[in-house]
Amino acid sequence: METAGDAAAVQCKRSLGQGNTSSSSFRLRSPSLNKVRLRRIFDMFDKNNDGMITLDELSQALGLLGLNADMAALDSMIQSHIQPGNTGLTYKDFEDLHVSLNKVFFGLDEVVDEEAQDESDLSEAFKVFDEDRDGYISARELQVVLGKLGLQEGGEIDRVQQMISSVDSNHDGRVDFFEFKNMMRCVIVPSS
Repeated sequence: METAGDAAAVQCKRSLGQGNTSSSSFRLRSPSLNKVRLRRIFDMFDKNNDGMITLDELSQALGLLGLNADMAALDSMIQSHIQPGNTGLTYKDFEDLHVSLNKVFFGLDEVVDEEAQDESDLSEAFKVFDEDRDGYISARELQVVLGKLGLQEGGEIDRVQQMISSVDSNHDGRVDFFEFKNMMRCVIVPSS
């Protein structure tokens, strides 16, 4: 049964121009997207650190990632998840929204091969950073994405180069997919 939130998510999906669910853009769809990673995303979107993501904060974060949504559709979608008396999404509301979006965008009622899905999700995440699609993440590419996300490191190329060299096992000055995968598997806490 479709809820008002699901209907709003479908409308928001249309406004994002994402009718094709097999899109190669980064998507948050894996059951292995555990609470630690979802919490990091929540904290990045919560710009004023008040424990809530407002419509403006969500719209700004999506815009920085190149996902411009219709404000009315976005508002309609998140309002069904905001608890009465709150001005934005709490972390629990954000989790509920995430589950709802998974159902609407990706039909995640199906059983998923978790290992294959992890590989696919890592590939999609890698593509977010590999802007020129050459198979490598350079310091400049990492700096651009960190800057888009409003992270302080985005303004400091020396720190970005340190980040690259900390995972660059073959010392070529860039991060390939296998190095990226190894790095992500070291920092990701398995979901329960």
